[in-house]
Amino acid sequence: MDDRVAGALSLPDDWPAHPDLSLALNRMGSFDWDLDSGLMHMDQPALDVFDLRADEYDNSPVTLATRVPPGEGMRLDAMVAQALKSGRSNYGAYFRIVRRDGSLRWTHTQGFVRRDATGRPRRIIGIVRDATQELADSTARRELDEERRRRTSLVESTTAALAHARTVKDVTDVLKDSQGLALLGATSLVMGLLEAGRIHLVADGPEGSFVPGTRYTRTDEPYPMSEVVRTLTPRFIESAKDFATSYPILWPHISHLGITSAAYLPLIAQARPIGALGLLYSDKDGFTLDERNLLVALGSSIAQSLQRAMLYEQEHDLAEGLQQAMLPRRIPEVQGAQIAVRYRPARMGRDIGGDWYDIIPLPGGRVGAVIGDVQGHDIRAAAVMGQLRIVLRAYAAEGHSPATVVARASVFLHELDTDRFATCTYAEADLTTGVVQVVRAGHVDPLVRDADGSCRKVPVDGGLPLGLSAEFGRLEYPVSTVELDPGQTMVLFTDGLVELPGADLDEGMQLLADMVRNGPQDLQQLADRLCRSADQRGGEDDVAVLLLRRKAAHAPQPGGRLQQQVAHNDPEALSSARHMIRAAVRAWGAKDRADEVELAADELITNALMHTDGGAIVTIRVLTGSGRRLRVDVEDRSSALPRRRDAGESGVSGRGLLLVDRLADAWGVESRGTGKCVWCEFGIPPRD
Repeated sequence: MDDRVAGALSLPDDWPAHPDLSLALNRMGSFDWDLDSGLMHMDQPALDVFDLRADEYDNSPVTLATRVPPGEGMRLDAMVAQALKSGRSNYGAYFRIVRRDGSLRWTHTQGFVRRDATGRPRRIIGIVRDATQELADSTARRELDEERRRRTSLVESTTAALAHARTVKDVTDVLKDSQGLALLGATSLVMGLLEAGRIHLVADGPEGSFVPGTRYTRTDEPYPMSEVVRTLTPRFIESAKDFATSYPILWPHISHLGITSAAYLPLIAQARPIGALGLLYSDKDGFTLDERNLLVALGSSIAQSLQRAMLYEQEHDLAEGLQQAMLPRRIPEVQGAQIAVRYRPARMGRDIGGDWYDIIPLPGGRVGAVIGDVQGHDIRAAAVMGQLRIVLRAYAAEGHSPATVVARASVFLHELDTDRFATCTYAEADLTTGVVQVVRAGHVDPLVRDADGSCRKVPVDGGLPLGLSAEFGRLEYPVSTVELDPGQTMVLFTDGLVELPGADLDEGMQLLADMVRNGPQDLQQLADRLCRSADQRGGEDDVAVLLLRRKAAHAPQPGGRLQQQVAHNDPEALSSARHMIRAAVRAWGAKDRADEVELAADELITNALMHTDGGAIVTIRVLTGSGRRLRVDVEDRSSALPRRRDAGESGVSGRGLLLVDRLADAWGVESRGTGKCVWCEFGIPPRD
């Protein structure tokens, strides 16, 4: 029966159709990819799908890159690689191609992986077909939904990146460097901020796309950014023709970029415009409702980030200006010394800090050098720094000993209405003797560079930071003595110069010592190099540097004076005082009497420590007038006056003042309001 029916019907000569004809009529082509050689054969229908002529294809998959957008190509490569690696026998995917006229078209591919007996992939045989009409079916809809989710995720990730932006430059960097915008399809962007009725262009790209004369534009000019700022309404440009018609002044300058559409968004924060953002596309025609909503959401996020960045920069500029005003405007010339100072604020995007330096000329050829750091990074830290610098300078200029200067500064900071503390190093140098008395309040140790370039850390006994020592009642600051020879340099700095991410302080100190050792001899160049190293490292803290180099020894000034406090039960302070006296006597041309001066001073200091409850303040100075005299004063807080007495043959004490009487040319006792001063004087030869 079936045969009779078939014989009765008239069928085409080519029935049933050959598979090649079926594939061609349904706009499907085939390919055979030999994985060993890398060659891929594609039949003519497959080439038609990619809009390629036979003479344009050389059997290399790389050639197809001219038709596949980079993002799509990366996705396909990853999918094929995963199929080969996982052992799967087939794969399939939808992707877009760029036709010869620049339009985009959906395409589908399906491949079968042939493997050898060992499971190694050898060939991929498959088909490609035009899938434009399939976007309405369930598979296409799922891919579109996934694309929508992907775009939403990209906006969210861009928003998350913007959350860490601290400055306007940070915001523009996120937009220009973020892969999210590239995957959204934008080929370039422009962004402008509203300043005094004009739009200031702060970001544009890619290179070569800047339009001369648009760096600053008025809001009433016929430009798309001006329009969205005026109307507070996004402007979506659907085509190149729409762009050329709507903005004939701008279009001739950007037509060479191949722009097919654009989205201009007003940047609005707290109900007022602060600027505008333009996203330009070269492979897009029109915007769906979802795309418009996503871009508007992106514009809102960018506006909030920009407003936060502009407020931060205003505060940063205010703090930086305040700090610069608080630092010394100029460093005074100091006889007998070379000085270099530098201040480098933290890298852009960080707050200003409370680092400071100061040089304080003192009588008698002395100079005070201060380096310090107030806790915190804000305007308050800069303000506290300024107050602290002024009072510390005042205490030093009043003639107090280094330990007293630092202790009083600590009390002052504690009495301020602030919860801040500060670290500080105060060094008082007598440039005629080279004796430097150093007090350290919670700060890092200084370095000393020798004339031959070698460098070493100088351990300095320290006390609590300023403010804390007063709060805990521990105002006793030990004084360390360092002797600087001509040509030697003391390096004072804040911890931002030695704090390295992932490294301890000792490692940072060693790196700094190496840098100073290998640095230039010129002091100004050395200071520049130290600050450049901090810039290159991208440190997150401020850096202050003070370099003090002692020049060739010079004659002392009349009334040359050194002073040091010796605390009770502090043998190190007693040793430091002896060191100071010995260096001063030698430098002031009295080395022939050095042993006498040192022995007499030692007796006076020891008496004060033994017979009083507190410590002693030792002062050594040169007196002029009727001959040069070297005077040693030892002050204590006891009002009981010493007396010379005979110790007897078996006595173990009582010979101190007798010894002073024999050694010194003159000695005596002076009552003070809170104690007394025992002094002795020695005649010394005049200077040549």
